Amino acid sequence: MTIQWFPGHMAKARREVTEKLKLVDIIFELVDARLPISSRNPMIDEIIQQKPRLVLLNKADMADPAVTAQWLAYFKEGGVPALAINSHAGSGLAAINRAAKEILKEKFDRMKSRGIKPRAIRAMIVGIPNVGKSTLINRLAKKNIAKTGNMPGVTKAQQWIKAGKEMELLDTPGILWPKFEDEETGFKLALTGAIKDAILNLEDVAVFALRFLETRYPNRLKERYGLEEIPEDLLELFNHIGKLRGCYAGRTEVDYDKTTELIIRDIRGEKLGKLTFDFPEEQTE
Repeated sequence: MTIQWFPGHMAKARREVTEKLKLVDIIFELVDARLPISSRNPMIDEIIQQKPRLVLLNKADMADPAVTAQWLAYFKEGGVPALAINSHAGSGLAAINRAAKEILKEKFDRMKSRGIKPRAIRAMIVGIPNVGKSTLINRLAKKNIAKTGNMPGVTKAQQWIKAGKEMELLDTPGILWPKFEDEETGFKLALTGAIKDAILNLEDVAVFALRFLETRYPNRLKERYGLEEIPEDLLELFNHIGKLRGCYAGRTEVDYDKTTELIIRDIRGEKLGKLTFDFPEEQTE
């Protein structure tokens, strides 16, 4: 299955981000802590070029904490400042302003030496749909300014928002790239809700999810669905889960659509615990 999703407003957003780049001091790149690489838009590297950047691993409360620690070390080793946050609960947000000041210290010191009056840091927030940009802005601004929603594609236009006296934020619509480099990236994004379910073959997503869990979190899979061993045959695994959870099309026939929805809902609802889908050791230079 090839997953592609590039509505017209996203193409427009790319142009607008490029045009507004000269107005900001720093980029806050918001990624999903469950998939810090798969949810990093490769177009952003091309667009922002050498602009200072702070990577924010959002939804850290839903990710495997041990793997999140590995990711923070990974970014630090690569010279990219990164923080783990939870914009919904507001945890970790106080560190954003401190980190931005540290990253921009040299620039603002130069401005001060030239007699330029101190001003607020201007930051642009970028990220793929449904990663939590508007929630983060509302938290930083301490008011509900940006529209939020649990569906991708809520923010459709850019807007400047004051976050106290020390920071001004530029929100942007979520941008996905026109075509994913590999199928696995598409599946991971689909599984975490970054892409609208209506355009997906959810059964393929569920198959990917089960194989992933079997490889990375086999004990979680066994515990959730009462398995002593994980069947090699995928149909047998689907049948077991469907029967266990009462997903029937008739009296005895398993309803695979219902079983598919159940598996995806269980993962998104953290019924299998805190999961991370990208791992640092998988990355190549």
